[in-house]
Amino acid sequence: MSSPAPRDIDPVPTLSARVDIHVVEELPPVSDAAALAVPVIEGDRPPADLGTDWSQLHAVGFTAAPGQAAVLPGPDGRALVALGVGDASTVDATRVRDLAATFARAVPQHHTLAVELADGELALSPADFAQAVVEGVLLARWRFFVGAGGDEPTLASLTIVAGSAQVDEVRAGVERGRVTARAAAISRDLSNCPASTLSAERMGEVAQQVAPLADLDVELFDRQQLHEMGCGGILGVNRGSVEEPCLIKISYRPDSPSGHLGLVGKGIMYDSGGISLKPSDESHAQMKNDMTGAAAILGAMTALRDVGCTTAVTAYLCCTDNMPSGSAMKLGDVLRMRNGKTVEVLNTDAEGRLVMADGLCLAVEDGVDAVVDIATLTGACLRTFGVDVAGVMGNDPGLVDQLKRAGAATDEPLWELPLHRPYRAQLESPIADMTNMGGVNAGSITAGLFLEEFVDGIPWAHVDIAGTAQQPAVRTWRNKGASGFGALLLVELATRFASPRSEP
Repeated sequence: MSSPAPRDIDPVPTLSARVDIHVVEELPPVSDAAALAVPVIEGDRPPADLGTDWSQLHAVGFTAAPGQAAVLPGPDGRALVALGVGDASTVDATRVRDLAATFARAVPQHHTLAVELADGELALSPADFAQAVVEGVLLARWRFFVGAGGDEPTLASLTIVAGSAQVDEVRAGVERGRVTARAAAISRDLSNCPASTLSAERMGEVAQQVAPLADLDVELFDRQQLHEMGCGGILGVNRGSVEEPCLIKISYRPDSPSGHLGLVGKGIMYDSGGISLKPSDESHAQMKNDMTGAAAILGAMTALRDVGCTTAVTAYLCCTDNMPSGSAMKLGDVLRMRNGKTVEVLNTDAEGRLVMADGLCLAVEDGVDAVVDIATLTGACLRTFGVDVAGVMGNDPGLVDQLKRAGAATDEPLWELPLHRPYRAQLESPIADMTNMGGVNAGSITAGLFLEEFVDGIPWAHVDIAGTAQQPAVRTWRNKGASGFGALLLVELATRFASPRSEP
């Protein structure tokens, strides 16, 4: 189903909340499931519901290789979609999520869908299978479109058909998938919203709106409060804007927390580059998504209670736009950050690290066990990894490994870059503690080294999503446009978080 028009952003009734999802033991009638996905394991007999054999499937080029799909007419008028699972022993959540999305896209005219659990033994539990199916179908059918027909539903119901012995486990997976898909949808809604209608203050209102539904506490800090707090990074970037900045603090506090994780998100609602104006090209037109890090955190926070997360999480969303004007931050200006360090500004388009520096300081002051920041930070990361993989670096190998495992589990993959400290010399300033810009090379690493200056030695990792935040084309469950990358990753990280400080 579509998201609401950007003039009235309301990410609460998202796709996963609007779609009826059922778990049943028998295939419902065509009126309740107009299209059925039938997983076919390579080498096994085709399931009976397909009403066909291998000779007929081979005739249309279907071999059950991973990712294959063949749409067949059923005798009752139902569309039957054979989905190639491949070798059952190699099936993981990523493959199932991709296949579910392939199914949803193969029958775009059908609004009532059903999926059968695969016959035979899989390397994936029924609950994990069901979660991946729900995520794949809902996120493939997610839409943000405000033109003609944008309010028309893209999906009404999803039915999972399971054996009686699997029903309870499948229901648990379905509920988790509904929650995680909603988190990703919220992140996408926000990241795709035009900057003229989603200001920093409006972002704060959205956080307040979703908070009661997820047992979250939200505090908003305006320009005057940021002055009193000494948050010179956020205030410096905001100087050229007519819009108020907004620092959004979101807290999740379960009973008897098993650890305390800090999250810091870049929330540049629109990045013109400031005085260091960006060129008027496609990348500039995408700069409404420069708050994807903050959007991913907000989406993820809405899921924590419902997935049973036992980690306490404190998040800081550092929100402002970066605009040129007569009052804008100038090259050569010196900013004093929350922790007292001074920064000489050599490029006003290196603004994300300035706002997040204040957020990192505040997270450290909260006494977190570890802090993770996520940001569309450097073009260098886009040029290194493209749009499929995000960069990660940090001062604690265990925390970085937790992030990489979370990325692998959710198919939001991360690749580690070295935090090569000799490059810190590139940030030396003759008049301040440091500059906000390194040399022409290793831009992602020098940005990470800048951020490290504000974590006071606690376990920390930085996720650079500059490439993955925008998708150039539809691919499985990913849609074209601002992707909301990071929400699934952060839910997984928080749920399985182990404090590096408690490790031997």
